[in-house]
Amino acid sequence: MISTRGKKKRSCQDGSPVRASISFPSDVYETLEGIATEKKVSLSWVVREAVEQYIADKWPLFKR
Repeated sequence: MISTRGKKKRSCQDGSPVRASISFPSDVYETLEGIATEKKVSLSWVVREAVEQYIADKWPLFKR
């Protein structure tokens, strides 16, 4: 279950995407935008890719 501030908990067991709102320091956001522009992808794609890589590095036995 994922808890969002002041909102109902939502289960993501069915595999459907879950929307999240995330704040970044302005310098990090600018870097992410630069990466997205360079790769010609969305900022969301860059963040998802980074998170997936982080999970793979930290928990290599975690399988999607």
